[in-house]
Amino acid sequence: MIALALPAANEEGFVAPTLDEMHLPEILPWGAEYGEGFGKQMLLILLSVALISWFFIAAARKRQLVPGRLQFLGEFSYNLVRNSIGRDIIGEKDFRPFVPLLFSLFFFILLNNLWGSIPLAQLPTTSHVGTAYALAAIVYFTWIILGIKKHGIKYFKYATVPSGVPVFILPLVVLIEIISTFLVRPITHSLRLFATMLSGHLIIMLAASGTEFLLLEAEGLLKPLGALTLVGGVGMFLFEVLIQCLQAYVFTLLTAIYIQGSVAAADH
Repeated sequence: MIALALPAANEEGFVAPTLDEMHLPEILPWGAEYGEGFGKQMLLILLSVALISWFFIAAARKRQLVPGRLQFLGEFSYNLVRNSIGRDIIGEKDFRPFVPLLFSLFFFILLNNLWGSIPLAQLPTTSHVGTAYALAAIVYFTWIILGIKKHGIKYFKYATVPSGVPVFILPLVVLIEIISTFLVRPITHSLRLFATMLSGHLIIMLAASGTEFLLLEAEGLLKPLGALTLVGGVGMFLFEVLIQCLQAYVFTLLTAIYIQGSVAAADH
């Protein structure tokens, strides 16, 4: 990766990729400016919904006592979210109604993250901030509504007034709790996903374009350095696949934590 910063041996030099290169022209209307029509990001989101639906419907179709490979993979995936996230975080008593939400979030985010590592697609749709904001907004209103439904208007007291705090610093603590819970939480929930996917995709683009430049356009001793950026790029690609899976898990895990905090707010 250090080779990308070395001076180029031709007149133009190396030009790093920019954010604009991630925003391809829209599909409908053809060639329109990004954001003015139906584009690749929207297409991949719809395709992800179709693929996830097809996979789990196909996995559950036969329902054999001794599951085949597809049924086993479907059951394993479902149990991963149901038990490792839903039951372990929310609790045995309350977790069941929230499994569909957690399940949908995890696999939707997972596939839309992995689009960035799939040839021809090569675009994590969650690297566009609108997608991350929409997902975080769904979760935000879900745990607030659940808290109100469970505890009434007292939920806001439970969520912002910790017990055992001395009276003289209570106003400051309440203000901090309001800001951190109702303002900072949804922002960090969305930006954590968006920023990670965006930065990771840019690093892969940088490594690929740097390798292409060094191997095909650089001269002299700079050309062999393309092998270093190629190896570094492959390593970053594999690391990015890991991060794409982890971010889907983290987003869903935080959702379960927020829900658990709402349904058990009286214990705060």
